[in-house]
Order: sequence, then C-alpha cells, then structure tokens
Amino acid sequence: MSDRIVGLLFLGLSIWYGYTAGSYEASFGDPLGPAAFPQIISVPAALVSLGLILRPDPDPTWSRGVVALRQIGALVLFVAYAVLLIPLGFGLSTFLGVMLFAMLIGASWLKGALAGIIMAPALFILFDVLLGLPLPLAPSL
Repeated sequence: MSDRIVGLLFLGLSIWYGYTAGSYEASFGDPLGPAAFPQIISVPAALVSLGLILRPDPDPTWSRGVVALRQIGALVLFVAYAVLLIPLGFGLSTFLGVMLFAMLIGASWLKGALAGIIMAPALFILFDVLLGLPLPLAPSL
C-alpha cells in the first residue's frame, strides 16, 4: 500500500511540475523555450509514478537506522542547496553541497573538500559557459 501512496504523491507532483513549467520565463534564449526541459522531465516522472501505483512491491520494506538517516540527510541537503544557491552563490553552495554529499556517503573531510573543489568550477563551466545558463557566481550578501 505504501508504494501506491508514494506513487500517487509523485504523480500529483509530476503533473503539477509539468503544468507550472509552462509558465516559466527566463531571461536567456532557448530555441525550445525554458519550459521544455521541466515538461520533458515530468513525463517520465509521471510514468514511473504510474508504475508504482499499478505494480506495487508485494512486500515493501522501509529503510531503517543509518540508511534512513542518510536518506533524510540527502533530502535536507537538497533543500538547503536550493535555498542557499542565491545567497551564497553557485561556487560556494556547490562546493559545500558536493562536500557534504560526499561525506554523507562515507568520504572523509579531505576527499569531500577535494570533490567540491573540482566539481564546483567544472559544473559552473558546464552550465554557465558551455550551456549559457546564467548562474549566480558570487554571494549576494
């Protein structure tokens, strides 16, 4: 039953996501428009949700202990990253996000920091320079 409940929640979320993406406007030019990618993502999300509703796991088990705490930690990090992206800027928020995610899956502080140092500029170059998506580089304090 829990798979069906989660499936219904994600189906509603994917329909809302696809619908609201139609009104998205951005200051940069895209031949398909800024709503194309979110609308494309909403279709497979809805299909996966329907799969959970129509073919649920007969004996689902929920994560417990450390695994559940790591999953909750990942959700908290995703939300914190989205909230802090503008105030801290892309570089610092991405560095912190990558470092903390690496540590969440078992990396040391040093390896997490190294991953953040590598990934933050690489992702900035990919999205801002190569794909032309405007990102807030510096903090807006």
